[in-house]
Amino acid sequence: MKKSLYGLLLRLLALPTAPFREQQVIDHVTGVFDRAGVPYFQDPYGNLVVGVASARAYRQLLQKPAVEPLRLFIAHMDHPGFHGIAWRAAGRLAVQWHGGSPVRRLNGSRVWLAGADGWTGHGQLIKTKLLPSKHALDCAEVVLTTKGPCPLANTVYGGFSFRAPVWRQGQRLYTKAADDLVGVFAIVATALDLFGKRRSRRSPPFLGLLTRAEEVGFVGAIGHFSLGWLETARRPVVAVSLETSRTLPKALIGHGPVVRLGDRRTVFSADYLEVLSEVARRALPGAHQQRVMDGGSCEATAATAFGLPAIGLSVPLGNYHNEGFEGGPDCRAPRGPAPEFVHLGDVDGLLTLCRALLRPGLAWSDPWRKLRRAFGRRLGHYRRKL
Repeated sequence: MKKSLYGLLLRLLALPTAPFREQQVIDHVTGVFDRAGVPYFQDPYGNLVVGVASARAYRQLLQKPAVEPLRLFIAHMDHPGFHGIAWRAAGRLAVQWHGGSPVRRLNGSRVWLAGADGWTGHGQLIKTKLLPSKHALDCAEVVLTTKGPCPLANTVYGGFSFRAPVWRQGQRLYTKAADDLVGVFAIVATALDLFGKRRSRRSPPFLGLLTRAEEVGFVGAIGHFSLGWLETARRPVVAVSLETSRTLPKALIGHGPVVRLGDRRTVFSADYLEVLSEVARRALPGAHQQRVMDGGSCEATAATAFGLPAIGLSVPLGNYHNEGFEGGPDCRAPRGPAPEFVHLGDVDGLLTLCRALLRPGLAWSDPWRKLRRAFGRRLGHYRRKL
């Protein structure tokens, strides 16, 4: 990975974010795009659309006749976290949790806090309460360990804190939030490659969609799809979900990015998955994985529900949603608070597959031709025995 891209990845992983509190990620990404000349705009729900400069340009791109599909890469800018509700006493903040979380050893765990005006602080959780399902936090109080004046309670948000926002051990990156800032990084890096100094006059078959509030049920993606803009497309569109997904058997950290055949909710488009699988076999032979990633659902499910064919790529993730499934440094206990972690080789492989998926001449219109030919040879070999 280039030094400049590695630096971008570290900066993104260090940014504070939570559902509905993605502004610092948005500000950083748009600053990168402004300096590089990458076009973008925000849709009515605050999602970032990358690759075109306005809603009008977006709709015009969808109307351009083409045989090859437009690749709509999707990643979300939030990570599970809390919102401030009210100050209970000096330095004690009642909070509401949004999204998944660890479920053990929560009291006394460290958290970071941020505010809309850039305020930052640290604290510890007390009086934690799980949801009735016991699968995640519901609410708690935060005792601030940071001194000084406090902002309005409802402007504060935060999440679990560890020795640093991000640090490296060997080829692993440990961080407060890899899901899905790694996917955001992949879209930003791909856009920089497409629209940077080597930008051609032809519009690449690329759009990026950086969404909000995925962790509470794909809310930003649902808002975007509900606009109806994609329903009027005169060219095919394929949604490409980029996720940082819980490591599973045959989807192991350090063994390469995963061609995601489906998620917990649904399988993905068979035709377009065959194209993606062939791309992975050529671009990363022996250095990628393939399976249904049913550790959670992703925005490909939302795209499918709105009639878009969808495929997916994942980077295997340790300690999904900061829950100590794999343990390691700064893990308080099994299934207690722990930093998420990814392998740099897997992230680099994700970038390779994103670029390869944009190459012209892929077999989108007839992805099974090669397999049919193999079937024909097989039939010829055995015909005499029938």
